[in-house]
Amino acid sequence: MLVKPIEAPTACSRDALLQDFEGELLQQGYPPSTVHRKKRLFADLCDWLQAQELTTGDLSFRLADRFLRDRRSAGFARHKTHRTLRPIVDYLHRLKLTPPLEAPVSEGPASVILNRYRRFMTMERSLIATTVEGYVNRLRPFLDSRNSADGLALELGNLSPADIISFVVARCPRQSSGMARLTITALRSFLGFLHLEGITERSLVCAVPSVACRRLVGLPKGLEPDQVQRLLASCHANTPIGCRDLAILTLLVRLGLRRGEVAKLMLDDIDWRAGTIVVRGKGNRIEHIPLPQDVGLRLAEYLEQARPMNAQSRAVFVRCVAPHHHLTPTRVSTIVADAAQRADLGRVHAHRLRHTAATQLLRTGASLPEIGQLLRHVRTETTAIYAKVDRNSLRTIARPWPGDVQ
Repeated sequence: MLVKPIEAPTACSRDALLQDFEGELLQQGYPPSTVHRKKRLFADLCDWLQAQELTTGDLSFRLADRFLRDRRSAGFARHKTHRTLRPIVDYLHRLKLTPPLEAPVSEGPASVILNRYRRFMTMERSLIATTVEGYVNRLRPFLDSRNSADGLALELGNLSPADIISFVVARCPRQSSGMARLTITALRSFLGFLHLEGITERSLVCAVPSVACRRLVGLPKGLEPDQVQRLLASCHANTPIGCRDLAILTLLVRLGLRRGEVAKLMLDDIDWRAGTIVVRGKGNRIEHIPLPQDVGLRLAEYLEQARPMNAQSRAVFVRCVAPHHHLTPTRVSTIVADAAQRADLGRVHAHRLRHTAATQLLRTGASLPEIGQLLRHVRTETTAIYAKVDRNSLRTIARPWPGDVQ
Protein backbone atom coordinates (compact mmCIF):
# COMPACT_ATOMS: atom_id res chain seq x y z
CA MET A 1 0.00 0.00 0.00
CA LEU A 2 1.23 3.49 -0.83
CA VAL A 3 2.38 5.87 1.90
CA LYS A 4 2.57 9.67 2.30
CA PRO A 5 3.45 11.29 -1.04
CA ILE A 6 6.06 13.98 -1.51
CA GLU A 7 5.19 15.00 -5.03
CA ALA A 8 2.39 14.53 -7.52
CA PRO A 9 1.81 10.97 -8.72
CA THR A 10 3.85 9.99 -11.73
CA ALA A 11 2.16 8.58 -14.81
CA CYS A 12 3.02 5.06 -13.68
CA SER A 13 1.79 5.50 -10.10
CA ARG A 14 -1.29 7.33 -11.33
CA ASP A 15 -2.22 4.44 -13.61
CA ALA A 16 -1.77 2.04 -10.70
CA LEU A 17 -3.99 4.21 -8.50
CA LEU A 18 -6.69 4.42 -11.17
CA GLN A 19 -6.65 0.65 -11.70
CA ASP A 20 -6.83 -0.06 -7.97
CA PHE A 21 -9.59 2.55 -7.55
CA GLU A 22 -11.57 0.92 -10.35
CA GLY A 23 -11.32 -2.49 -8.68
CA GLU A 24 -12.44 -1.09 -5.35
CA LEU A 25 -15.52 0.58 -6.84
CA LEU A 26 -16.50 -2.61 -8.64
CA GLN A 27 -16.10 -4.51 -5.38
CA GLN A 28 -18.40 -2.01 -3.65
CA GLY A 29 -21.13 -2.74 -6.19
CA TYR A 30 -20.93 0.30 -8.48
CA PRO A 31 -22.11 -0.43 -12.04
CA PRO A 32 -19.38 -0.30 -14.75
CA SER A 33 -20.78 2.92 -16.27
CA THR A 34 -20.51 4.74 -12.93
CA VAL A 35 -17.03 3.32 -12.36
CA HIS A 36 -15.91 4.68 -15.73
CA ARG A 37 -17.19 8.19 -14.87
CA LYS A 38 -15.58 8.15 -11.40
CA LYS A 39 -12.31 6.95 -12.87
CA ARG A 40 -12.39 9.76 -15.45
CA LEU A 41 -13.04 12.30 -12.67
CA PHE A 42 -10.12 10.88 -10.67
CA ALA A 43 -7.83 11.29 -13.68
CA ASP A 44 -9.03 14.88 -14.16
CA LEU A 45 -8.29 15.62 -10.50
CA CYS A 46 -4.76 14.22 -10.82
CA ASP A 47 -4.14 16.30 -13.95
CA TRP A 48 -5.47 19.44 -12.26
CA LEU A 49 -3.28 18.94 -9.18
CA GLN A 50 -0.23 18.44 -11.38
CA ALA A 51 -1.04 21.63 -13.34
CA GLN A 52 -1.32 23.55 -10.06
CA GLU A 53 2.01 22.06 -8.90
CA LEU A 54 0.24 20.43 -5.96
CA THR A 55 0.08 16.90 -4.56
CA THR A 56 -2.75 14.79 -3.21
CA GLY A 57 -1.41 15.56 0.27
CA ASP A 58 -2.38 19.21 -0.31
CA LEU A 59 -6.01 18.33 -1.00
CA SER A 60 -8.43 20.17 1.30
CA PHE A 61 -12.06 21.25 1.27
CA ARG A 62 -11.14 24.69 -0.12
CA LEU A 63 -8.82 23.17 -2.74
CA ALA A 64 -11.59 20.81 -3.82
CA ASP A 65 -13.81 23.87 -4.17
CA ARG A 66 -11.28 25.41 -6.54
CA PHE A 67 -11.13 22.22 -8.61
CA LEU A 68 -14.91 22.04 -8.87
CA ARG A 69 -15.17 25.73 -9.76
CA ASP A 70 -12.65 25.22 -12.55
CA ARG A 71 -14.71 22.28 -13.85
CA ARG A 72 -17.85 24.40 -13.88
CA SER A 73 -16.00 27.21 -15.64
CA ALA A 74 -14.73 24.72 -18.22
CA GLY A 75 -18.33 23.80 -19.06
CA PHE A 76 -18.59 20.36 -17.43
CA ALA A 77 -22.25 19.53 -16.86
CA ARG A 78 -21.68 16.70 -14.37
CA HIS A 79 -19.55 15.99 -11.29
CA LYS A 80 -19.65 19.55 -9.96
CA THR A 81 -20.22 19.00 -6.22
CA HIS A 82 -18.25 17.69 -3.27
CA ARG A 83 -20.50 14.64 -3.15
CA THR A 84 -19.14 13.40 -6.47
CA LEU A 85 -15.60 13.61 -5.08
CA ARG A 86 -16.41 11.65 -1.91
CA PRO A 87 -15.50 8.13 -3.21
CA ILE A 88 -12.18 9.46 -4.56
CA VAL A 89 -11.28 11.34 -1.39
CA ASP A 90 -12.26 8.39 0.83
CA TYR A 91 -10.07 6.12 -1.28
CA LEU A 92 -7.07 8.47 -1.07
CA HIS A 93 -7.58 8.90 2.67
CA ARG A 94 -7.57 5.13 3.23
CA LEU A 95 -4.22 5.01 1.41
CA LYS A 96 -2.98 7.87 3.65
CA LEU A 97 -2.41 9.97 0.54
CA THR A 98 -4.67 12.82 1.64
CA PRO A 99 -6.19 14.14 4.87
CA PRO A 100 -9.95 13.85 5.57
CA LEU A 101 -11.91 16.31 3.47
CA GLU A 102 -13.86 18.29 6.04
CA ALA A 103 -15.70 21.56 5.61
CA PRO A 104 -14.20 24.52 7.46
CA VAL A 105 -15.76 24.88 10.90
CA SER A 106 -16.55 28.31 12.22
CA GLU A 107 -14.67 29.07 15.43
CA GLY A 108 -16.88 31.92 16.62
CA PRO A 109 -17.99 32.12 20.26
CA ALA A 110 -21.33 30.44 19.47
CA SER A 111 -19.57 27.47 17.83
CA VAL A 112 -17.25 27.07 20.81
CA ILE A 113 -20.03 26.88 23.40
CA LEU A 114 -22.20 24.68 21.15
CA ASN A 115 -19.34 22.20 20.71
CA ARG A 116 -19.03 21.98 24.50
CA TYR A 117 -22.80 21.49 24.71
CA ARG A 118 -22.67 18.74 22.08
CA ARG A 119 -20.06 16.80 24.06
CA PHE A 120 -22.07 17.23 27.26
CA MET A 121 -25.34 16.00 25.75
CA THR A 122 -23.63 13.06 24.04
CA MET A 123 -21.41 11.91 26.90
CA GLU A 124 -23.46 12.87 29.97
CA ARG A 125 -27.03 12.63 28.68
CA SER A 126 -26.52 9.76 26.20
CA LEU A 127 -28.49 11.47 23.44
CA ILE A 128 -27.95 10.41 19.84
CA ALA A 129 -26.31 12.80 17.39
CA THR A 130 -29.49 13.62 15.46
CA THR A 131 -31.31 14.68 18.64
CA VAL A 132 -28.37 16.81 19.76
CA GLU A 133 -28.16 18.53 16.36
CA GLY A 134 -31.88 19.26 16.56
CA TYR A 135 -31.32 21.02 19.87
CA VAL A 136 -28.29 22.89 18.51
CA ASN A 137 -30.21 24.19 15.51
CA ARG A 138 -32.96 25.53 17.80
CA LEU A 139 -30.37 27.27 20.00
CA ARG A 140 -28.51 29.20 17.30
CA PRO A 141 -31.07 32.06 17.11
CA PHE A 142 -30.88 32.43 20.89
CA LEU A 143 -27.08 32.64 20.85
CA ASP A 144 -27.22 35.11 17.95
CA SER A 145 -29.35 37.35 20.15
CA ARG A 146 -26.67 37.24 22.86
CA ASN A 147 -23.73 38.37 20.70
CA SER A 148 -21.72 41.27 22.04
CA ALA A 149 -21.47 44.52 20.10
CA ASP A 150 -18.15 43.52 18.51
CA GLY A 151 -19.35 39.96 17.83
CA LEU A 152 -16.35 38.44 19.61
CA ALA A 153 -18.12 37.20 22.75
CA LEU A 154 -21.43 35.92 24.04
CA GLU A 155 -23.23 37.69 26.87
CA LEU A 156 -24.38 34.63 28.81
CA GLY A 157 -23.12 35.29 32.32
CA ASN A 158 -25.60 38.12 32.89
CA LEU A 159 -28.68 36.32 31.59
CA SER A 160 -31.91 37.18 33.37
CA PRO A 161 -35.40 35.65 33.35
CA ALA A 162 -36.58 38.68 31.37
CA ASP A 163 -34.05 37.90 28.61
CA ILE A 164 -35.32 34.33 28.37
CA ILE A 165 -38.98 35.32 28.29
CA SER A 166 -38.34 38.04 25.70
CA PHE A 167 -36.67 35.56 23.35
CA VAL A 168 -39.43 32.95 23.74
CA VAL A 169 -42.21 35.50 23.22
CA ALA A 170 -40.52 36.85 20.09
CA ARG A 171 -39.52 33.47 18.63
CA CYS A 172 -42.14 30.83 19.38
CA PRO A 173 -45.30 32.50 17.99
CA ARG A 174 -43.70 32.32 14.52
CA GLN A 175 -43.18 28.55 14.82
CA SER A 176 -45.48 25.56 14.63
CA SER A 177 -46.53 24.05 17.95
CA GLY A 178 -44.17 21.11 17.52
CA MET A 179 -41.20 23.30 16.63
CA ALA A 180 -42.01 25.70 19.47
CA ARG A 181 -42.00 22.81 21.97
CA LEU A 182 -38.64 21.66 20.62
CA THR A 183 -37.26 25.19 21.01
CA ILE A 184 -38.46 25.30 24.63
CA THR A 185 -36.98 21.86 25.37
CA ALA A 186 -33.63 22.79 23.82
CA LEU A 187 -33.52 26.11 25.66
CA ARG A 188 -34.22 24.50 29.04
CA SER A 189 -31.55 21.88 28.38
CA PHE A 190 -29.02 24.52 27.39
CA LEU A 191 -29.75 26.73 30.41
CA GLY A 192 -29.24 23.74 32.68
CA PHE A 193 -25.91 23.10 30.95
CA LEU A 194 -24.83 26.73 31.45
CA HIS A 195 -25.52 26.48 35.19
CA LEU A 196 -23.65 23.18 35.55
CA GLU A 197 -20.67 24.66 33.71
CA GLY A 198 -20.63 27.66 36.03
CA ILE A 199 -21.39 30.14 33.24
CA THR A 200 -24.55 31.35 35.00
CA GLU A 201 -24.70 31.75 38.77
CA ARG A 202 -28.19 30.31 39.09
CA SER A 203 -30.33 27.97 37.06
CA LEU A 204 -32.73 29.75 34.73
CA VAL A 205 -34.56 26.63 33.60
CA CYS A 206 -37.72 27.60 35.46
CA ALA A 207 -37.75 30.97 33.70
CA VAL A 208 -38.57 29.37 30.33
CA PRO A 209 -42.32 29.64 29.64
CA SER A 210 -44.24 26.58 28.58
CA VAL A 211 -45.95 26.10 25.24
CA ALA A 212 -49.68 25.51 25.47
CA CYS A 213 -50.11 21.80 25.00
CA ARG A 214 -53.05 19.56 25.81
CA ARG A 215 -51.96 15.98 26.25
CA LEU A 216 -54.07 13.18 24.79
CA VAL A 217 -56.19 15.64 22.78
CA GLY A 218 -56.11 13.83 19.46
CA LEU A 219 -56.71 10.24 18.50
CA PRO A 220 -53.87 7.93 17.42
CA LYS A 221 -54.49 7.35 13.73
CA GLY A 222 -53.64 3.80 12.81
CA LEU A 223 -54.32 2.16 9.46
CA GLU A 224 -57.23 -0.18 8.98
CA PRO A 225 -56.45 -3.87 8.24
CA ASP A 226 -57.32 -3.53 4.55
CA GLN A 227 -55.08 -0.45 4.30
CA VAL A 228 -52.22 -2.40 5.85
CA GLN A 229 -52.66 -5.12 3.25
CA ARG A 230 -52.62 -2.54 0.44
CA LEU A 231 -49.50 -0.95 1.90
CA LEU A 232 -47.62 -4.25 2.03
CA ALA A 233 -48.91 -5.33 -1.38
CA SER A 234 -47.50 -2.15 -2.94
CA CYS A 235 -43.97 -3.57 -2.56
CA HIS A 236 -42.71 -5.73 -5.44
CA ALA A 237 -41.16 -8.52 -3.37
CA ASN A 238 -39.49 -10.07 -6.43
CA THR A 239 -37.10 -7.10 -6.71
CA PRO A 240 -34.27 -6.30 -4.28
CA ILE A 241 -35.72 -2.90 -3.34
CA GLY A 242 -39.24 -4.26 -2.95
CA CYS A 243 -38.05 -7.20 -0.84
CA ARG A 244 -36.14 -4.82 1.46
CA ASP A 245 -39.02 -2.37 1.75
CA LEU A 246 -41.50 -5.16 2.51
CA ALA A 247 -39.30 -6.36 5.39
CA ILE A 248 -39.06 -2.80 6.75
CA LEU A 249 -42.81 -2.21 6.56
CA THR A 250 -43.51 -5.54 8.22
CA LEU A 251 -41.23 -4.63 11.12
CA LEU A 252 -42.94 -1.27 11.54
CA VAL A 253 -46.49 -2.63 11.34
CA ARG A 254 -46.06 -5.79 13.42
CA LEU A 255 -43.59 -4.68 16.09
CA GLY A 256 -44.26 -0.96 16.22
CA LEU A 257 -40.60 -0.03 15.89
CA ARG A 258 -39.55 3.57 15.46
CA ARG A 259 -37.87 4.54 12.20
CA GLY A 260 -34.52 5.06 13.96
CA GLU A 261 -34.75 1.63 15.58
CA VAL A 262 -35.20 0.03 12.16
CA ALA A 263 -32.23 1.96 10.76
CA LYS A 264 -30.01 0.89 13.69
CA LEU A 265 -30.90 -2.82 13.51
CA MET A 266 -27.71 -4.85 13.05
CA LEU A 267 -27.18 -8.42 11.79
CA ASP A 268 -25.91 -9.45 15.22
CA ASP A 269 -29.10 -8.16 16.82
CA ILE A 270 -31.13 -11.05 15.40
CA ASP A 271 -31.07 -14.25 17.45
CA TRP A 272 -32.63 -16.78 15.11
CA ARG A 273 -32.45 -19.67 17.60
CA ALA A 274 -34.09 -17.77 20.44
CA GLY A 275 -36.49 -15.95 18.11
CA THR A 276 -35.68 -12.48 19.44
CA ILE A 277 -34.20 -9.22 18.20
CA VAL A 278 -32.34 -6.46 20.00
CA VAL A 279 -33.93 -3.02 19.71
CA ARG A 280 -31.87 0.10 20.41
CA GLY A 281 -34.42 2.67 21.47
CA LYS A 282 -34.51 6.17 22.88
CA GLY A 283 -31.86 7.18 25.41
CA ASN A 284 -29.61 4.29 24.29
CA ARG A 285 -32.01 1.80 25.88
CA ILE A 286 -31.44 -1.75 24.66
CA GLU A 287 -34.26 -4.29 24.88
CA HIS A 288 -34.91 -7.81 23.60
CA ILE A 289 -38.32 -8.41 22.02
CA PRO A 290 -39.82 -11.54 20.44
CA LEU A 291 -39.53 -12.00 16.69
CA PRO A 292 -42.86 -13.18 15.21
CA GLN A 293 -42.70 -15.86 12.55
CA ASP A 294 -44.03 -13.70 9.72
CA VAL A 295 -41.56 -10.90 10.53
CA GLY A 296 -38.69 -13.39 10.70
CA LEU A 297 -39.73 -14.82 7.34
CA ARG A 298 -39.60 -11.39 5.66
CA LEU A 299 -36.22 -10.66 7.23
CA ALA A 300 -34.83 -14.02 6.13
CA GLU A 301 -36.07 -13.49 2.57
CA TYR A 302 -34.41 -10.10 2.40
CA LEU A 303 -31.11 -11.28 3.89
CA GLU A 304 -30.91 -14.32 1.62
CA GLN A 305 -32.16 -12.83 -1.64
CA ALA A 306 -31.86 -9.04 -1.67
CA ARG A 307 -29.23 -7.69 0.74
CA PRO A 308 -26.07 -6.80 -1.24
CA MET A 309 -23.15 -9.16 -0.62
CA ASN A 310 -20.71 -6.22 -0.52
CA ALA A 311 -22.62 -4.10 2.01
CA GLN A 312 -20.41 -1.55 3.75
CA SER A 313 -21.61 -2.28 7.30
CA ARG A 314 -23.26 -4.88 9.55
CA ALA A 315 -26.56 -2.98 9.39
CA VAL A 316 -29.49 -5.15 8.34
CA PHE A 317 -30.97 -2.62 5.96
CA VAL A 318 -28.62 -0.98 3.46
CA ARG A 319 -28.87 0.94 0.22
CA CYS A 320 -29.58 -1.18 -2.85
CA VAL A 321 -27.53 1.25 -4.97
CA ALA A 322 -23.78 1.50 -4.42
CA PRO A 323 -22.22 2.41 -2.13
CA HIS A 324 -24.23 0.01 0.05
CA HIS A 325 -24.23 2.01 3.28
CA HIS A 326 -26.81 1.62 6.04
CA LEU A 327 -30.15 3.36 5.68
CA THR A 328 -30.83 6.54 7.63
CA PRO A 329 -34.03 7.12 9.66
CA THR A 330 -35.07 9.68 7.06
CA ARG A 331 -34.79 7.07 4.32
CA VAL A 332 -36.99 4.69 6.35
CA SER A 333 -39.64 7.44 6.48
CA THR A 334 -39.33 7.94 2.73
CA ILE A 335 -39.86 4.21 2.14
CA VAL A 336 -43.11 4.36 4.12
CA ALA A 337 -44.29 7.49 2.31
CA ASP A 338 -43.52 6.03 -1.12
CA ALA A 339 -45.35 2.80 -0.33
CA ALA A 340 -48.38 4.73 0.93
CA GLN A 341 -48.42 6.79 -2.25
CA ARG A 342 -48.33 3.65 -4.40
CA ALA A 343 -51.19 2.19 -2.32
CA ASP A 344 -53.20 5.43 -2.71
CA LEU A 345 -53.34 5.94 1.07
CA GLY A 346 -52.35 9.57 1.06
CA ARG A 347 -49.63 10.91 3.32
CA VAL A 348 -48.47 8.32 5.86
CA HIS A 349 -45.57 8.84 8.27
CA ALA A 350 -43.49 6.01 9.72
CA HIS A 351 -44.80 6.77 13.23
CA ARG A 352 -48.34 6.11 12.06
CA LEU A 353 -47.41 2.46 11.59
CA ARG A 354 -46.41 2.42 15.25
CA HIS A 355 -49.97 3.52 16.07
CA THR A 356 -51.18 0.83 13.69
CA ALA A 357 -49.37 -1.90 15.65
CA ALA A 358 -50.99 -0.66 18.88
CA THR A 359 -54.52 -0.46 17.48
CA GLN A 360 -54.21 -3.93 15.95
CA LEU A 361 -53.31 -5.29 19.38
CA LEU A 362 -56.37 -3.56 20.84
CA ARG A 363 -58.58 -5.29 18.29
CA THR A 364 -57.25 -8.67 19.43
CA GLY A 365 -58.05 -7.91 23.07
CA ALA A 366 -54.62 -6.88 24.35
CA SER A 367 -54.49 -4.72 27.47
CA LEU A 368 -52.89 -1.28 27.67
CA PRO A 369 -49.95 -2.57 29.77
CA GLU A 370 -49.27 -5.19 27.08
CA ILE A 371 -49.33 -2.52 24.39
CA GLY A 372 -46.98 -0.35 26.44
CA GLN A 373 -44.63 -3.30 26.80
CA LEU A 374 -44.54 -3.87 23.03
CA LEU A 375 -44.00 -0.18 22.27
CA ARG A 376 -41.43 0.03 25.10
CA HIS A 377 -43.03 3.04 26.74
CA VAL A 378 -41.26 4.22 29.88
CA ARG A 379 -44.40 5.86 31.32
CA THR A 380 -47.89 4.39 31.43
CA GLU A 381 -49.29 7.85 30.63
CA THR A 382 -47.79 7.56 27.15
CA THR A 383 -49.82 4.42 26.46
CA ALA A 384 -53.00 5.92 27.91
CA ILE A 385 -53.88 7.63 24.62
CA TYR A 386 -54.82 4.25 23.16
CA ALA A 387 -57.62 3.94 25.71
CA LYS A 388 -59.51 6.47 23.59
CA VAL A 389 -59.72 4.06 20.66
CA ASP A 390 -60.47 0.96 22.76
CA ARG A 391 -64.16 0.97 21.87
CA ASN A 392 -64.95 -2.36 23.53
CA SER A 393 -63.69 -1.19 26.92
CA LEU A 394 -65.30 2.22 26.52
CA ARG A 395 -68.71 0.61 25.95
CA THR A 396 -68.54 -1.03 29.38
CA ILE A 397 -68.30 2.35 31.12
CA ALA A 398 -70.66 4.30 28.86
CA ARG A 399 -73.69 5.62 30.71
CA PRO A 400 -77.13 5.15 29.16
CA TRP A 401 -78.52 8.09 27.23
CA PRO A 402 -81.15 9.91 29.34
CA GLY A 403 -84.66 9.84 27.93
CA ASP A 404 -85.87 8.52 24.62
CA VAL A 405 -83.97 9.14 21.44
CA GLN A 406 -86.20 11.10 19.05
